[in-house]
Amino acid sequence: MTGKSPSVANGRARETASSEPAEHEGAVFANVMVGVDGTPNGRDAIALGALLRDPDGRLTLAHVSSGPGGTTLFDPAAASAESLRLLEGERKAASVIAELTSCTSPGVGRGLHRLAEEHDADLLVVGSCRRGLLGRVFVGDDTRASLNGASCAVAVAPRGYAEHPTAIKTIGVGYEDTAAGEGALASARRLAARHGAKIRALTVVGLSSGGLAYWEPIAMVDAGEAITTAEQAAKDRLASLEGVDGRVTSGVPGEELAAFGGEIDLLIVGSRGYGPVRRLMLGSTSQRLTHSGRCPLLVLPRPAAIPSAADAEHEETTAGPVS
Repeated sequence: MTGKSPSVANGRARETASSEPAEHEGAVFANVMVGVDGTPNGRDAIALGALLRDPDGRLTLAHVSSGPGGTTLFDPAAASAESLRLLEGERKAASVIAELTSCTSPGVGRGLHRLAEEHDADLLVVGSCRRGLLGRVFVGDDTRASLNGASCAVAVAPRGYAEHPTAIKTIGVGYEDTAAGEGALASARRLAARHGAKIRALTVVGLSSGGLAYWEPIAMVDAGEAITTAEQAAKDRLASLEGVDGRVTSGVPGEELAAFGGEIDLLIVGSRGYGPVRRLMLGSTSQRLTHSGRCPLLVLPRPAAIPSAADAEHEETTAGPVS
């Protein structure tokens, strides 16, 4: 690759979920990087990356070679040549126009993070583990390492996606009335406009230690009353979202969203795992989705904005991040 492309900033999150919508434009995927390893998993990722990339955007195929370990002799030049051969073969097989890049690294995840940063990628796409079921998302150790700590949004293609690609006709959003939820919805709107897709949103209300997962905690002694109140508030909020078919359910967010994935063509969630700003850190819900998702999964990094009062209170009163 000949130098870096200009950095394309993802849509900036609002400081509160009730700020003006114009400030939240949704993620821009003008520079998409795909992790390729010479297996069908990498081809699944290429198919999804080409679909999510903006029409005039750039697609880059990336390969990471394991660095030297133990007493094994390692030839960086030979590794680079082998990576180039592999990447050229995968590009030809996928019939895509793409740039190629590679590096050596002790870990695949670390190497992909490095390449994504060097090339200012705003989306990193990876495939599912071969142990997973066809049509399901199931990440292995390498893919999980690629997700946590990424400097951009990350998408995971289900196993077999390249052989059975699905047009994006319905986009699902794991929605909550926070900056993360609004960011996921804004990105869904952007993609829906391009693909002519419908948007469906699911809010999951469920008790967690100290409060209600996926919603502000409500100080009530009776859990049933708390859930009923939260469900009604969620329904009212979803009803106010223009062009969105919303639904509220109770349960474990990861399980409910995984089942929701069987009804849609792409699921978008915001990261609620807390690490450095603009770094994608998986919380409990998105972790579960990477093991049981039923459609392509897109996880957006935590926006670099001041959390709203609802965000801050939620983080203080729940046991852990929910997505």
